[in-house]
Amino acid sequence: MDSLIVDIKHLKKLFGSNEVLKDINLTMKKGENLVVLGKSGSGKSVLIKCLVGLIEPDDGNISLFDQDISELNGEKLNQLRKRIGFLFQSAALYDSMSVRENLEFPLRDSKDLSELKIDALVVEALKNVGLEDAIDKMPSELSGGMRKRVGLARTLILKPEIIFYDEPTTGLDPITSREISQLMLDIQKKYDTAAIIITHDIECARLTANRMIVLKDGMSVAEGTFKELESSSDKWIASFFK
Repeated sequence: MDSLIVDIKHLKKLFGSNEVLKDINLTMKKGENLVVLGKSGSGKSVLIKCLVGLIEPDDGNISLFDQDISELNGEKLNQLRKRIGFLFQSAALYDSMSVRENLEFPLRDSKDLSELKIDALVVEALKNVGLEDAIDKMPSELSGGMRKRVGLARTLILKPEIIFYDEPTTGLDPITSREISQLMLDIQKKYDTAAIIITHDIECARLTANRMIVLKDGMSVAEGTFKELESSSDKWIASFFK
């Protein structure tokens, strides 16, 4: 049996009387790409925030790398988060920093890295996303797709074991979306990273998912491969794939 790196049991989260997550159960193995599909407001982003301890759930258990995150204090939670990478919808680059400086930023905490080693890691990360030529550019000089790639390079620089992708292809044209999806697959293969991919983009899901879950009204209503869900007899689930 492959080791589970994510194990969520009976997760619930309320905001006031609004039950955003009702009873989420989810497991994920090392090296697996799991796509979370659902309409806006179905609880996808809240799920990710619970997973990394940014929001405290009201009930249920979350285990990452065999550690119950509710039992971790600030320092241990920070250590755990270092094993996780994020790619946000906006790519979240610092506009006042060059591409090189954006990539160096997460490494500055590491006291044992020389300037030479930092430089080598920056170049390697940019090569992984096909953007080594952009190293001295500013984010304002980059297209949306290039900004996403730089955001992904910055995520990769810490060699995470899981990457959380929040709408990775939103706002991109179909060709660039496909390139980003392919890049996510290449990274999975090269580094054996697992990923949770939150997306509305069916083509991205088709290309990247080993397995998918569908959220509706704060509950997981379906799980399976892309092909299994695409041919679902449930009209609401099938509607995603039309």
